[in-house]
Amino acid sequence: MAASSEYGLKTIVWKRIKDTIITDCRKSEVWKILILDPFTTKLLSTCCKMSDLMSEKITIVEDLYKSREPVPEMKAIYFMTPTAKSVDAFIDDFKIKPKYKGAYVYFTDYCPDELFNNMKLYCGKHIRICKEINIWFMPQEAQVFTCDNPGAFQSIYSPHSQDKKKTLETLADQLVSLCATLDEYPGVRYKKDNSMENAKILAELVDNKLAKHYELDDSTKKKGKTQAQLLIVERGFDPVSPILHELTYQAMAYDLIDIQNDIYRYKSKDGSEKQAFLNEDDMLWVRLRHKHIAEVLEQIPKMVKEISASKKKPDGKITINNLAQMMKKMPAFRKQMTEVDDFSNAIYMFLWVKVKDPMRTLLPVLLNPYGIYDKIRAVLLYIFSLNGTTDENLSKLIQHVKIEDEREFILNWKELGPINFSRKPTRRDRSQGETYNLSRWTPVIKDVMEDAVENKLDTRDWPHQSENPAAWNGSGAVSARQKHKTSSQDERRTGSRLIVFVIGGITHSEMRCAYEVTHAVKSCEVIIGSSHILTPNSLLDDIKALSKHPMEFFTIDERSNA
Repeated sequence: MAASSEYGLKTIVWKRIKDTIITDCRKSEVWKILILDPFTTKLLSTCCKMSDLMSEKITIVEDLYKSREPVPEMKAIYFMTPTAKSVDAFIDDFKIKPKYKGAYVYFTDYCPDELFNNMKLYCGKHIRICKEINIWFMPQEAQVFTCDNPGAFQSIYSPHSQDKKKTLETLADQLVSLCATLDEYPGVRYKKDNSMENAKILAELVDNKLAKHYELDDSTKKKGKTQAQLLIVERGFDPVSPILHELTYQAMAYDLIDIQNDIYRYKSKDGSEKQAFLNEDDMLWVRLRHKHIAEVLEQIPKMVKEISASKKKPDGKITINNLAQMMKKMPAFRKQMTEVDDFSNAIYMFLWVKVKDPMRTLLPVLLNPYGIYDKIRAVLLYIFSLNGTTDENLSKLIQHVKIEDEREFILNWKELGPINFSRKPTRRDRSQGETYNLSRWTPVIKDVMEDAVENKLDTRDWPHQSENPAAWNGSGAVSARQKHKTSSQDERRTGSRLIVFVIGGITHSEMRCAYEVTHAVKSCEVIIGSSHILTPNSLLDDIKALSKHPMEFFTIDERSNA
């Protein structure tokens, strides 16, 4: 398990767990067993380490769904999701012959009455404590969360979906869980789209559930709005950011190499298997992840010299050598760097420059020996830059890429709504002060974040689902009214929060924007989240699968979170 970060969502979640589960444990001097389901296993792994649990007299961590030996002299802590599968597994532990001396039960969210009554019926006398602690989301980074549900993309956007309503209800519950963990009661807004209503529906669900959750607080007084705002937007709002070759380190690494569950595996010089954890436990990774790849390549040799001179080793798990190996082990990394650079230069022509004949710019990309996915991405960016294309032109493009039998990669984008990307004059001018401004794409969501913080979002495009908290009323209320703090995250707790939720997945470049806007504003912390984190290729696979019937893509729900 990972150690908790010094600030941010992971620390908040770990504190919430300590204040509930761990505090209850301290009342007993007896060593205990902790039993987790897959979600809570992953949750704890993001915010604490085994030594943290050991120090609280938790000596064994077990899997709820696996066969376990009885330990009748020990008490067991059950931390689980309120699902029929988890509750049935719990009941099986006590129904016939108790496996443990007693049970301390903690649910991540509200437990339905039917499940609770079953527990009470079969195991009531063995349950010492039963609580719902309201943590039904995954803290991925200090300012990034997910609902740990990649399958939500299919459920929401597939024309064959049979559980869209249920999925939106679940996402709403998880967003309420996030707000409750942060102790926020935000005003809710959504991006209006005449062709898609998912953002509007989700905003209504979240607002109603928040009102119900905060109807009465512990002092029996209705909780008022806090200094927070929640924005909900659909993935189709910005189709470019998820498929562009991003040139910042984190985004590029997850795009070009195989990283599973934030672990990069590689072979060392002696042939042994090594792994590097790409998370916030390592300050070196945090320091480099949002920098342009050219800057990273420039800084690594300097860092090697600094460390050699000081004869000190970095504290984190990712060493300079790990990073150097990571660079080298990217498949033909140097060659790819050149190819990506050439590829990106052509693509940025579509996005930034008014090209007289865009097809002439695109054809060299399609004729080069790039992979199929790269060519599909180029075609899509070409189409987005023109706000669509003719059927005849599209057929020619599909032939060039040689995906006649897999044209769903391109045609299924219609399920995310009409293509709505253009070189709008409303995009912020970022040409000044950016060293790599011609090769660094700024996701549209960053403009939205900045406009929201400065109270410049047009209410016609971003309607209010509910009243705004006082801190967000009036021009410049957040940036001017709040005193500017230092860069300490903890000190921002007294400022405002902007929570952005993207239906259908977020990219690493959009995650970066949350940190950049927070750093620039200082009086407002920006948190971004979605059902899952996506990579360009994983999104293309999801897009292609949209035309399949449920039985054809049943394995998607089982895919690990990116």
